[in-house]
Order: sequence, then structure tokens, then C-alpha cells
Amino acid sequence: MTVMTATEFPPAGSGPLTVRDLEGLPDDGRRYELIDGVLMMSPAQGRRHQKIALRLGSRLEAACPAEFDVLAAPFAIHPGGAVELQPDVLVGRDSDFTDKDLPAAPVLAVEVLSPSTAIHDLNTKKAVYERIGTASYWVIDPEEPAVTVFELDDTGRYTQTAKAAGGEPLEVTRPFPVRLVPNDLLGRLADP
Repeated sequence: MTVMTATEFPPAGSGPLTVRDLEGLPDDGRRYELIDGVLMMSPAQGRRHQKIALRLGSRLEAACPAEFDVLAAPFAIHPGGAVELQPDVLVGRDSDFTDKDLPAAPVLAVEVLSPSTAIHDLNTKKAVYERIGTASYWVIDPEEPAVTVFELDDTGRYTQTAKAAGGEPLEVTRPFPVRLVPNDLLGRLADP
């Protein structure tokens, strides 16, 4: 594939994009995702967002059993040729990973909201994670801070199963037991 500049990507009349088309995008610090052939771009995130993702990843890593692995963005999930997702934090079965991607649904995907991504995280991406069978989907609002947990029910639909804000503890068992306090995810950035 020919490398294209940002002004000519995607080429006019090229139709829906594929995961392979993403290889031609610049390494410019933005996160590029593909949902059903439609390119989505996210700018670099702010300090609160990054602090939460880092601290959450660390907490999950500390509790993670050997059959799973925890990774932070950017790392690609490729459940099909027209979808590439890069959640802020993900947990997958160790046996499902390749060196470059996760070609299966993660067992947990976490998105930290930001003004530029909140609508997609709460709607579009949530629907895609549900469709591909991601058992748990967490959304973190860095402003409260608050963690909302969605889990697939018996019909394959997400149901909100827990929410904790501020100093409230959150204890989950899926994909493995872990205890979190939203304020603790901000570290020194938490309001006194």
C-alpha cells in the first residue's frame, strides 16, 4: 500500500476502509480507530485521562491472574477486517494475543471519557464491544471521578452492574476480583 499524506486519506471514492488501510496513516500521536469501515481519530489525551489509565492499568496488572494480560493504549483489537479498537485499558486472555494485536474480543475494555470521545465511548464503541462479545466494559468519567461497569447479560446485551464515584469503593469479580476507589485513580490530582 502506498503511504498517503493526511490530506489524501482516505482517497476519494475508495469506499469503506479496512484494518489494512490503517497501516498508511502517520504516526502522529493520535489514536486512529476503525468502526465498520469508518475512521475515527482521537487527539492526544489530557493529564487526568492519562493518570487514570496508567493507575487503573497498574491496579489491574497487580490483580491479574496468569491466564490474562493487561495492556494500555495504543494496542489494537482486531475482531474483523473493518474494525480496529484501541481502548484506554484492556484485558484479554493471554492465549488470544499476538505480538501486534488482539484478534479476539477482550474480556474487559475500559474507556476514560474526554470531551472529544465521550459520545462515541458511551454509544458507538459500547455497541461495538457488546456486538463482538466483550464480557465487561467500563467507562470512567475523570471529572467526578466515577467508574461505571457494564457486563453482558444472558441475552448478550450490556447491563449496568455497578457504579462508584469519588471515595466509594468498587469491587468487581469479572474478569477477576479487583477493588478500586475512583479518587485513588487520580493519585496526586485528586481534589483534597
